[in-house]
Amino acid sequence: MTMHSTSWKSKAADKRASTLSKIPPQWRLRPEDIERVARERDLTGLFIQQFLNAEEISIVSMDSLPLVDAIREGTLAAVQVTTAFCKTAAIAHQINNCLHEIFFDQSLERAAFLDDYYSKHNARIGPLHGLPVSLKNQLHVKGNHTTMGYIGWIGSNLGIKDPNEKHQVQRQIVSGEGALQALRGTALGLGTDIGGSVRIPAAFNSIFSLKLTPERIPYREVANTNPGQNTYRSTVGFRSTSLGGLELALKSVLSTQPWLRDPAVVPIPFRQEIVDEYLSRAKWDGTAKASGCALKLGIFWADGIVTPRPPITRGLHVVVDAVRNAGHKGVSWEPPNLTTAKGVHVSFLKADGAHDIHAQLDLSGEPLIPDLATAFGLKPPMGLLEYQDLTLQGLEYETQYSDYWNPTAEEDGECIVDAVIMPVAPHAAVIPGKYYHTACTEALNLLNYSAVVIPIAKADKNIDVFDDSYQPLNATDRLNWEGCRFHLWSALAVIQVASNADDPEIYDGAPIGVQLVERKFEEEKIWAIAKIVHASMRKEQ
Repeated sequence: MTMHSTSWKSKAADKRASTLSKIPPQWRLRPEDIERVARERDLTGLFIQQFLNAEEISIVSMDSLPLVDAIREGTLAAVQVTTAFCKTAAIAHQINNCLHEIFFDQSLERAAFLDDYYSKHNARIGPLHGLPVSLKNQLHVKGNHTTMGYIGWIGSNLGIKDPNEKHQVQRQIVSGEGALQALRGTALGLGTDIGGSVRIPAAFNSIFSLKLTPERIPYREVANTNPGQNTYRSTVGFRSTSLGGLELALKSVLSTQPWLRDPAVVPIPFRQEIVDEYLSRAKWDGTAKASGCALKLGIFWADGIVTPRPPITRGLHVVVDAVRNAGHKGVSWEPPNLTTAKGVHVSFLKADGAHDIHAQLDLSGEPLIPDLATAFGLKPPMGLLEYQDLTLQGLEYETQYSDYWNPTAEEDGECIVDAVIMPVAPHAAVIPGKYYHTACTEALNLLNYSAVVIPIAKADKNIDVFDDSYQPLNATDRLNWEGCRFHLWSALAVIQVASNADDPEIYDGAPIGVQLVERKFEEEKIWAIAKIVHASMRKEQ
């Protein structure tokens, strides 16, 4: 072992120890409790609640809007709410390793200040007064490290396990906040998305998310890998335990006129009239109004490259049946090939030959994790003329997709398609290295479209049964179907081999989510449509 190798591993170990040390003794779990984690299939709900008292469970079970209202009305104090969420986050980290930075002391100090201000002035400071919010480790917090997982930035790159299913693991780096929300350690969080990093953790954890069009809200001074790649930009997005939390977050940020602080932001305030217009087309339970124009939704089942696994296909049927039963219309959606868009998008992300990534790794000497070694191995940067040609390919795909969407009113003489329902991924959560097809998320980054993820159901081993006669469409499809043969059986990540390519036991209980998609800068519209769709699903349940 080299001195450099020892150094980065020591830094990683020190950082993990430092993070744990910030958890107060009264919130520490006993060794025997932590050992039980390895035997649990689902860490959410009753499992984590056993470490909380009744008041704490009541608080962390509330969504963002009721919490903000309770604090405003004085029925809950900011310190009460913050303490409950901090304790839950501390427990979540001990059983799921989902936090990079902990600043409970700062949070409680701020909560006390807010309570004091409210008692003296009978007024709130901002629309999120007293609401604990989690941040992806790209967003700077004064006095704390921003690492993005780079050990050279004082951090460590650790896999985050899906708390809903101990046999599966989410994507690394981007998924800590998704796990934290599933465990109710936060009700609202901010992340970033350049390939699905806001949407995938939401779908894998039964929570909601909103991917915005880049430049709708600020990205100024957000830490990033390869920040010079500005053709197809990463975007800040929101995750929440409710749709109301997503609206609250968007309204709150836009109410500050962020275009005055970040010149890249397009000056579009929150458009309540768009929300009202679309919500007026349905009743409170999602049923289409007889006097209005029902929603017309494109249904994207598969891209012809990879066939979604049984739980995902059933999830699509659940939501499609619900909206149709509510009086809305679903039409087949077969846009230009998403794999083409993914190929262009990935080429942009790797255009610098991964030099920026390796420069950050070289700060500590840490190697690329095996999952990324092939895709992000060091290569010569793309030439200018090739980059310009790639830009034209991206613009051409955007045009083709728009040209496919626009005539949908002419096809049946009715309204144009309002939004598209499609998978987030062709499977539920899989372990690192077994995620082979990201076209459903990356294509939307190339298009810069808006999207909302909503939870649909959970995989059921008695329903989502693998078809032994299925013949994969191609090599990628075969990898996709065989990918879940490997799953995590314990907290020690011991790999086991299941009996077939889609053993329903592996996925039993795993969350299923879908994304609703709209065009650029249509965040209010897609949020309102998601609310109608979600209401129609609840009516069916």
